[in-house]
Amino acid sequence: MSEAIAAYRHVSTSDQFAQIEKMRSKARHDEAQAINHALMLERQRWQGILADKDDYIARLLAQLEER
Repeated sequence: MSEAIAAYRHVSTSDQFAQIEKMRSKARHDEAQAINHALMLERQRWQGILADKDDYIARLLAQLEER
């Protein structure tokens, strides 16, 4: 068991391992940014839909008041 632990410690301190971990971390960060951006765009789309609906309702109410 101690040999396995020593081997892991040796591998985990290598430059290649550090570079791979850095790349994984960057990939997770980039993915999170992409998801947040997509959510922001979807939120903006729905806000536009709701604003259009509100405008439509306001126009209908104005028409009813004219009668």
